[in-house]
Amino acid sequence: MNTGRPAASVLIATFNRADMLDDTLASLARMAVKPGLEWECLVIDNNSTDGTKDVLERRATNFPVPLRYLFEGRQGRSSALNRGIAAAHSDVLVFTDDDVRAADGWLDAAHEALASPIDPSIGFAGGPVRPRWETSPPAWLDLERGDLWGTIAIQDHGGAPFVYEERRKVPLGANMAVRREVFDRAGLFRADLGRTGDGRLVLGQEVPEFLIRARNAGFRGMYLPAMEVHHHVPAARLTRRYFRRWWFGKGVSRSALERLQPRTDMGIDLARTPHLFDVPRYMYGSALRDAVAWARALVARRPAAAFRHQMMLAYFAGYVWARRQARTRTRPAAGMPISHRTS
Repeated sequence: MNTGRPAASVLIATFNRADMLDDTLASLARMAVKPGLEWECLVIDNNSTDGTKDVLERRATNFPVPLRYLFEGRQGRSSALNRGIAAAHSDVLVFTDDDVRAADGWLDAAHEALASPIDPSIGFAGGPVRPRWETSPPAWLDLERGDLWGTIAIQDHGGAPFVYEERRKVPLGANMAVRREVFDRAGLFRADLGRTGDGRLVLGQEVPEFLIRARNAGFRGMYLPAMEVHHHVPAARLTRRYFRRWWFGKGVSRSALERLQPRTDMGIDLARTPHLFDVPRYMYGSALRDAVAWARALVARRPAAAFRHQMMLAYFAGYVWARRQARTRTRPAAGMPISHRTS
């Protein structure tokens, strides 16, 4: 029976990827859902200058559920998603990207987990993000271990459900569902941490930061194998240069996030952790171990292992660079007192 209010809202932020978006909407239109599950789809146009609006108008004529076009003028994925959250009509908000294909049962799994959770602390959910390779992945990318998969937004934690917090894992923003109550209590995405498409080193940290606030508000998340999407991985991202820049940028981003939220997603309280030159001291030991492992892997001709350790060093370099920049910006003028703290 149609109640006039959808049970779930799918939100997609987009910027100048009309062709990709068209394919994503086609995937959602043919996605199998359980009978009686009423849902809507909201696409938030974040200042696109291509044919994004035309794609929406054309798809809306025969889309199986309400397909709504929204515009957000403030540049950035966080601002676009916040616009969609405010406009959505349901209490289960399901987020994905404009370059994915949803598997049958994707929306069912998200809705079932959050609409009436057995455990009221379960406030968000996520699932596998499998790759759709534009070209064959290179030999230096380890497909057995997931250490570097975040670079190209893929994730697979296996075929059994689990609570993210119990394994110290987090969902990807390309495949995440959240109960509206979580946003009501923890707040929306921070606009200053999201991707803006302007080439900044600071990458999207809006999801990790939001999840920290959600946990502080008493919520946990579920990993659901049935909540599956397939993400397009372009050839342009399968280069060593792209990965190096991404991991350096992640270090910069993580530094910014941990200034805002000193308790990490691994449970480490950085406010109580010894620092050296404003960098957590344990990171120097990790970097040294990665440098030794990198050299050994090179000698042993294990390119995937060598590259993995190299990217950990790029992350460390980005973190240190960001902390140095912050120290320079906050250095007091000549003659002003300097407060010292013990490292």
